[in-house]
Amino acid sequence: MGRLMRINFRMLVRVMGWLVMIEGAFMLVPLFTALIYAEKDLVAFAAGTAITAVTGACMTFLSRPRRSEMGKREGFLLTALVWVVFSVFGMIPFIISDVPLNVSEAFFEAMSGFTTTGVSVMQDIDNISRALHIWRSLMQWIGGMGIILFTLAVLPMLNSSGGMQMFNAEVTGITHEKLRPRVSSTAKRLWMVYALLTVALIILYMIGPMNGFDSVCHAFSTMSTGGFSTRQASIGAWDSLYIKIVTTVFMFIGGVNFALIFKVSTGEFKSVWHNEVFRLYVKVILFLFVLFDLSLAFNSAVVPTWETFTIDPLFQIISTMSSTGYTVAHLGDWGLFILCLIYLMMFFGACAGSTSGGAKLDRALYLWKDARNELYRCIYPNHILAVNVNGKTMAPEVINKVLVFISLYILVIVLGGVALTIFEVPLVDSFFASFSCVSNTGLGPDITGYGGDYDLIPDAGKWILSMLMLTGRLEIFTILVLFTPGFWHK
Repeated sequence: MGRLMRINFRMLVRVMGWLVMIEGAFMLVPLFTALIYAEKDLVAFAAGTAITAVTGACMTFLSRPRRSEMGKREGFLLTALVWVVFSVFGMIPFIISDVPLNVSEAFFEAMSGFTTTGVSVMQDIDNISRALHIWRSLMQWIGGMGIILFTLAVLPMLNSSGGMQMFNAEVTGITHEKLRPRVSSTAKRLWMVYALLTVALIILYMIGPMNGFDSVCHAFSTMSTGGFSTRQASIGAWDSLYIKIVTTVFMFIGGVNFALIFKVSTGEFKSVWHNEVFRLYVKVILFLFVLFDLSLAFNSAVVPTWETFTIDPLFQIISTMSSTGYTVAHLGDWGLFILCLIYLMMFFGACAGSTSGGAKLDRALYLWKDARNELYRCIYPNHILAVNVNGKTMAPEVINKVLVFISLYILVIVLGGVALTIFEVPLVDSFFASFSCVSNTGLGPDITGYGGDYDLIPDAGKWILSMLMLTGRLEIFTILVLFTPGFWHK
């Protein structure tokens, strides 16, 4: 116990309290929405906001840490816990709402929102309140760029209290690029870019057939690559080519490293195309587009139209790679080959440092270059070869970390699928649900043609999937390191 106390738990509680109060402030958005539209869920969000704010205030002002410093262990622990705590408080409105969910369903829905996975147990989306809609979308928007990253932006005091450790533990990627000397400045810059792109998307949606409310909700979900919608038929409810094109463009942007987007905003246009991962992202999309079109051309079940062979494949490719999870209405008719390609896209996702899920194309690039070097060494064993990306030589420990990550990523998916079979979930559904949640893509098992959706999974299975979503969002290591004995020792 003495060793455990060396972790600065009091400071952790205090910082967590600030975070919970920030969540309570975000809950005011659906609260005012319920008030404006005179909805029954006003009570649910009033209670949720009050409970969240009061609890956060107690945690902050009643905790008296002896020291304010937080090290690497506190950074990992806080980053992992805050997503769970946010989901615990975020689920309160779902439990008290006019269409109540049980605790397992509500936690699953909240975790799906914050991790931007986008899976849902709600089957009657068209008839839930506007307050619930805006809260579901807002959760995804907060989680898209990152809860910790937002906190670092608004609480500069963390800059010297473990901010760098938390930044590295939450932001996706192999290496972490700081845009400014201070972590808080980097967080502010990234959130500024994220917010401005969201505002631009809201305006573009409103120019089309969407009303203001739907535009805001879909802009939050699309920019965060989360995929929640205000309609059961999702984007297809508007049957609009304009909406589909705008969504495709911003899903693509959501899959790009936000550090690159920031550089574009400062006029560094050349840095984007000079980035090997970005070039790979574009090339993979174009290559898959050709494969999709060839497959659709030989599929007699597909109605041949201009939109079928141009916008729809591009929309589906970018939606899957960015882990947004929107689907075209007739995806089930596209055949098994395209379904296999979707699996591959779910696995690797888009670029690190973006809001997308998956193992990331960065790691695929590192893995490919390292494999190519190993094959070359089979012929020339004495040659010394390095992995070079963007003109920089990667250290061997970075390559080793990539190999370990891919191995653990696959292992977590397999173990998650096996765990679900314990609760009599069909085999195909078990492994696909595990895969979809770890990759934060949010596609349902129903697209395989074998099973139903997530509401059919038992409550115990929903808790497993919730933890898989969190593990995937924080890129494996941040969660698994908490289960190592060395983490808890000095």
